[in-house]
Amino acid sequence: MSELPAGDRRATEVWPLVHAERAALADDLADLTEEQWAAPSLCEGLTVREVLAHVSAGAGLGPLRWLAGVIRCRFDFDRQVLMRLREQLGSSPADTLARFRDRLASTTKPPLPTLAMLGEVIVHGADIRRPLGLHRDVPIDTLTTAAEYYGQSDQVVLARGRVRDLRLAATDGPFTTGPDDGPLVSGPTLALIMAMTGRAAYCDDLEGAGVATLRSRC
Repeated sequence: MSELPAGDRRATEVWPLVHAERAALADDLADLTEEQWAAPSLCEGLTVREVLAHVSAGAGLGPLRWLAGVIRCRFDFDRQVLMRLREQLGSSPADTLARFRDRLASTTKPPLPTLAMLGEVIVHGADIRRPLGLHRDVPIDTLTTAAEYYGQSDQVVLARGRVRDLRLAATDGPFTTGPDDGPLVSGPTLALIMAMTGRAAYCDDLEGAGVATLRSRC
């Protein structure tokens, strides 16, 4: 049997992590009340239910449908996000969750790295859980994989650019990025990921001379 290309090998390693985080999120949301589903998430302007519908939409949006949507929305990417989100809302929160569960093991994705799909479910999972007071101990290897992706990429969301010139160092795992002499930002890996992707609320969980700068960039 021929050896898989490096990118394909990486994908086969990352998809199980994506699927595990989707399953954990679905389980955490199984008993939400109507009020909790309608609660604001950390995604500005979106409820908990709407964020879950967005994650579900991404898990069923292949390159051709993605391109068709981009054209239909006249290259307004935010408009396409909202269009696809609404397609997955369904008639009730239970329907939204059922649609998400149907895609837990999906490997369908837009024309993005598989690592972006891992980052999406981690970040949006936290967008949902934190306002609801829910907590998940995401495996540190999974978090480190996502953090390393965001530390090197501005694809999908500004992340690398947001932490330019700063030194990030996790206190619960091996993740580090940035110049050795940059202003330090330290804290849990999840908090670093969330701050890198613009969630100012997570700056409260971080320490160091660079926190104020990072907060101003969120």
